[in-house]
Order: sequence, then C-alpha cells, then structure tokens
Amino acid sequence: MSERLIMAGGVALLITLILGPFLIPILRVLKFGQNIREDGPQRHLAKAGTPTMGGIIFLVGIVAGALLLAEKPTSLEMVILVGTMLGYGLIGFIDDFIKVVMRRSLGLRAYQKLIGQIGLAFLLTWASVHLLGRGTELQIPFTSYRLEMGMFYYPFVAFIIVGITNAVNLTDGLDGLAAGTTLFSSLGYILIALLGVSQGVGVAVLAHESDLAVFASALAGGCLGFLRFNKYPARVFMGDTGSLALGGALVGLAVLTETELILLLLGGVYVVEALSVIIQVISFKTTGKRVFRMSPLHHHFELVGWNEWRVVLTFWVASILCGTLAVLAYIAGLA
Repeated sequence: MSERLIMAGGVALLITLILGPFLIPILRVLKFGQNIREDGPQRHLAKAGTPTMGGIIFLVGIVAGALLLAEKPTSLEMVILVGTMLGYGLIGFIDDFIKVVMRRSLGLRAYQKLIGQIGLAFLLTWASVHLLGRGTELQIPFTSYRLEMGMFYYPFVAFIIVGITNAVNLTDGLDGLAAGTTLFSSLGYILIALLGVSQGVGVAVLAHESDLAVFASALAGGCLGFLRFNKYPARVFMGDTGSLALGGALVGLAVLTETELILLLLGGVYVVEALSVIIQVISFKTTGKRVFRMSPLHHHFELVGWNEWRVVLTFWVASILCGTLAVLAYIAGLA
C-alpha cells in the first residue's frame, strides 16, 4: 500500500514536471495571459500577461497517477473522484477560455457557474448515497456522533461543496498559495483515508478502499509539481481551470470519506478567505466601510506591508495546522 501511495504521488509529480516546460511556452505563444485587477496591490501589475490556464498541467499528472496506481481504476469510487475533479475543472476551463481567449472580461456569468457547480454537487451526493451506499449521515467533528440528515443532506452538503470549490478559487490569488494549501490538505486526506480503511469507516471500505488514499496522493504530487512553476515569481497561473478542479477533488474526497464537516477544518484557510470576502461585502453595503484593506484576506496582508512570499508561507503554515486539527478531529470520531 505504501508503495502505491508513493508511486501515485511520484507519477503525478513527474508528469507535471515534464509537461510544464512544454505547455507553458505554448500558453505564452497563444497569449493565454492573466489579466490583473487594477484595484489590487500595485506590485501585481507586473504579473500581467503571465500564462494562465496552467491547471491543465497538473490535472494530467493527477489523473495519470490516480488511475495507473489505483487498485481498480474503473471502480465507481475512482470514477466519481476523477469525474468530480474534471467536471469542476471543465467549468473553470470554459470560464478561463471566455475571459482569456475570447477576451470577454466577465467570463461565465455568475448564475451560469452556479448552475454547473450545483448540478455537479447534486450528482456527487446522489451517486455517493444511491450508488455507493454512503447514507445521509454527517459525522460531527471530534465526536463519534453521526447526525442523520435525511433529505436535508443533499442541499446542505451541496452548499458545502459549492462553497469550498469557490473558496479554493478565491485562495488562488498569490503565487503558490492555492497549490501549496491544497498540497497540505491532500496530505491530510491521505491520513484520513488510511485511518478510515483501518477502522472500517466510510463508503470506500465497501471495495477498493485504498484507492481514496491513492487519489489523494496523486493530488498532492500534482500540486507539488506545479509549485515548481507556480511558486514566487510564478511562471504560470493555474486559472479557474486548476483552482475549481482542486476544489472538486477535495469535496469528492470529503463526500466519499464522509468528512464533509471535517473538510471545513481541513480547508480552514479556504473558509477564512471566503469569509473575508463575505464580511467585506456585507460591511461595505451596510455601513459603507471596509473591514479589510482588501479581500480576499491574503491581499489585506499585502496591503499592510507583508511581501508576497511571507503571506504565502504564513498561509501554508496555517494550512498545516488546519490539516493537523482535522485529522485529530477524525481520529476522535473513531474512538
């Protein structure tokens, strides 16, 4: 099992490292460059034109690593995980294509994105309940108590799924930030998946239980490889193609390991980033005042004087702490 985990991450890492030098120049020649917000930190204006839609690079590696090393690559669990990741990635790709290639700054309209995201969320929850026998209970973090949600499970978990995928997208605002935090979240899910297997917990114990950990390992390897090109100063950005796909991968793991609420701890950085935007909008609309210099939160720290690398490292450390807390919450539920 440990060999398959290492190889899955290694394959994803290697393919990502090989594809990067080939695809980045192509993206540059095609002029798939990033547009930069004029109201953002001024230092970001120098990043204008940096190739985007680079999520394609690590998606190929993740899919290859997961399918090549899975115990049964055609299992329903693996199909759901890969399908969810690529489904959300496709929504991001269409949005990027409209903005970058067709030169329409708005990309997909908000309601169009939401329709696609909510549709995928309900497909994921329906498949896990009716095809994998997941049930409609939610594990309460730090306890062994499982709350039966019944029909309310679908809208509640769909809300979490859509929220987390968009929160990962919001986190992708600094070089290496989203890739690094997702790397650490993936490591957390390797541990959670393995613990679930050892204790006979979760959907995945029905068959091919180790494949969830293999997928999480491939996800980690792809993110690590992408950091080679995305760390400061970035040579390529993942775009919505990558960030929504990473969010889709995480929510897929959450549903299949029955850790939807624990994901809110594991992805604490994403949650805080999204909350900063919500707080900023509500405050400005109700009082005319801003709580933060700028949202999402990472831009606030930039505007108070932190350099970009310091912000990213701080958020990485926060992601490690959130991952540790989430694993402890899961272990407490197994006791």
